[in-house]
Amino acid sequence: MKNLFLTLLVAVVALVACDNTKTANTTAEGEAAQTEVIGGGDLAYVRVDYVLAQSEIYKTEGVALQEKTQKAQNSWAQKEKNLQLEAAQLQEKYQKGLITTADAQKQQQSIEKRATNFQTNTQKEAQTLDEENYVFQNRTTDLIMRAIKEVNADGKYKMIVNATSLLDAAESLDISETVLAKVNEMYAAEKNNKTEATTEKK
Repeated sequence: MKNLFLTLLVAVVALVACDNTKTANTTAEGEAAQTEVIGGGDLAYVRVDYVLAQSEIYKTEGVALQEKTQKAQNSWAQKEKNLQLEAAQLQEKYQKGLITTADAQKQQQSIEKRATNFQTNTQKEAQTLDEENYVFQNRTTDLIMRAIKEVNADGKYKMIVNATSLLDAAESLDISETVLAKVNEMYAAEKNNKTEATTEKK
């Protein structure tokens, strides 16, 4: 599941423009900006998968959700195995003449009913987990994007790219640690705000 989170988020941060609010430039300024050559100091990259894996939101909520999902999957697999084993044992008893046809049919109907209920409940649980994972993915993506924008609030970088799309780059252009620190700072602030809101309601 960790790899799933990383894979989903790695593709998200493709490009981040440094300042989208400066749209009121004159025509001459706009043309000049288009012809300006971006220098090395204007570029930076972020290792999004690293930021996610090391972030506090993943270490707390992400890991917990991963463990919850794995536990559910193991439970589903065990229940399915138990039903299959019970059905096989019933078939074996019937073939050996250790149980009447009426009793065999009655037990078979019971197994089939439990199997149907199991399938229905599993689908509901799986949908809930899928939604929780989807929401977590969106939250972490949004947090990382907002952190990048805050890090580049002064417009220092004209372009910030996702490291997964790089073939080669100088380590000096890597701002992953800075982004990670900002992500953790923003996450801590969000947790504090939620705690204060909960306390006020009480």
